[in-house]
Amino acid sequence: MAVLGLTLGTFILVLHITSVANYPSGKVGRSCHGMVPEHGHTTHPDPVHNVSVSQMTFRPGDQIEVTLSGQPFRGFLLEARDAEDLSGPPVGSFTLIDSQVSQLLTCEDVQGYAVSHTSPSKKTKVKVYWNAPSNAPNHVKFLVTVVEKYKIYWVKIPGPIISQPNALPFTTPEATIAPLSTLPPVSYLTKSFSASDCGNKKFCIRSPVNCDPEKEHACFFLSFTRDDQSVVVEMSGPSNGYLSFAFSHDRWMGDDDAYLCIREDQTVHIQPSHLTGRSHPVMDSRGALVDLAWRLVDGVMQCSFRRNITLPGVKNRFDLNTSYYIFLADGAADDGRIYKHSQQPLITYEKHNVTDYPKNVGGSRSLFLLKAHGALMFVAWMTTVSIGVLVARFFKSVWSKAFFGQAAWFQAHRMLMVTTTALTCIAFVLPFVYRRGWSWYAGYHPYLGCIVMILAVLQPLSAAFRPPLHDPRRQIFNWTHWSMGTAARIIAVAAMFLGMDLPGLDLPSPWKTYAMIGFVAWHVGTDVVLEIHAYRLSRKVEILDDARIQILQSFTAAEAEGHAFKKVVFAVYICGNVTFLIIFLSAINQL
Repeated sequence: MAVLGLTLGTFILVLHITSVANYPSGKVGRSCHGMVPEHGHTTHPDPVHNVSVSQMTFRPGDQIEVTLSGQPFRGFLLEARDAEDLSGPPVGSFTLIDSQVSQLLTCEDVQGYAVSHTSPSKKTKVKVYWNAPSNAPNHVKFLVTVVEKYKIYWVKIPGPIISQPNALPFTTPEATIAPLSTLPPVSYLTKSFSASDCGNKKFCIRSPVNCDPEKEHACFFLSFTRDDQSVVVEMSGPSNGYLSFAFSHDRWMGDDDAYLCIREDQTVHIQPSHLTGRSHPVMDSRGALVDLAWRLVDGVMQCSFRRNITLPGVKNRFDLNTSYYIFLADGAADDGRIYKHSQQPLITYEKHNVTDYPKNVGGSRSLFLLKAHGALMFVAWMTTVSIGVLVARFFKSVWSKAFFGQAAWFQAHRMLMVTTTALTCIAFVLPFVYRRGWSWYAGYHPYLGCIVMILAVLQPLSAAFRPPLHDPRRQIFNWTHWSMGTAARIIAVAAMFLGMDLPGLDLPSPWKTYAMIGFVAWHVGTDVVLEIHAYRLSRKVEILDDARIQILQSFTAAEAEGHAFKKVVFAVYICGNVTFLIIFLSAINQL
């Protein structure tokens, strides 16, 4: 069964890192001003790369070759600044020499203000042209940020200063590059978090409900404890990568205040961030967090920190005295890089104020609309349609008596098929309501679902124009009706297999696959048994007819025996069908 990546929609952490290092495309325009990769690591102090120029003087309109060289590196960001004001905007523009390894960036709404890489492949030398503007300052200094790998990079490596011919010698002391803010101290936790104060002193979110991180390794735990004008946050869960949570105004990813605990080797980095749409979180300064601490024991990661309830003047941090939806997620990390969450994030059922009265709250990794979608589709295409097909195929002679003007088997078949179409129509609409449009993150599942929806509507419409029994076109209708119905069932089963792997439903593995395979095998097995029985019964009647021995009496007895067998098989099938249905719906309801 195909396994799909995707997400959701909600608090999703994807592979692309918004930094010079891990942006394969090099689109790092957001780093133009500070030239600092948003990795959460400190810059290395001793540069090992060099910037050189083809000439030391320039006139407005000149084009100067600039070369970045050194030991192999993956990413870079090159700019020219006024040597007397290095904190000012970039100066001039660049022209590419090799567009395969470098590209122009738009900074300060000006195209070509800076140059970056085009791919994360290793390189040892990059050449570009710098174009001197008409309003160039007297002295221009080149600066470059170079990334060797995710946690090894150098920020604003100073390059040469070039001057206009008539300018006075550059004697102003070089402005030193302001070091990154000192990271707050981090300590090591000596014991596990406890859930004993949840609902009493702590506002807690736990998965499974009421689990205790002291006793259960599989417990995902998030608590908030108010302490005067600050809040102490504790987060724990089984992870060798990262744990994260976020405050959100809605149940969608975007414009959210997020916090991550990221494992790197045998340490944990605690990193605030913010979300801008369905993309990787943008790492922020840790200055707003104090009392950072962490612990790694037996595959369980724990981290804690304190932050003020309100942080006026601190960008991207929400005030904690307001109600928000709270997301809790986990995923893989490698060398400090974080990847898409391993399962659908847990989202609280409603908004909460974590500084208000302590509570014990729960959440779900699957929203109600998606649960309803999966449940209705399963009932329609693994229950009502399956029973309806068996009735039409094998029970025409068993239930041939008239019922409200039509044979009983036909009335049952029609009722089951109309129910299937109605359930499909309702279920089809729900994901669009949830996603507010088309989902581009669900792989082939929505495309197959659209095909199933079309066939489900066409089937009853075509049946409404069914030719009379002895009409020459009746045979064409029968084959068309059977073909469309069979195709719809096959595609529906494929869509369900794919849909079960989507994070929005988040059914537990691997039983979901086994249950689905078992259900399909159960139906196919029942179909095969009834086909074999029908064939043997027809052969028995033929033999009796050829022998000319008590033909009528023997045929009636054989028919009665066949009807009884079919009824027994049908009863067993219904019991098995209901059992699978209860198991599946119970699993969805527990998410």
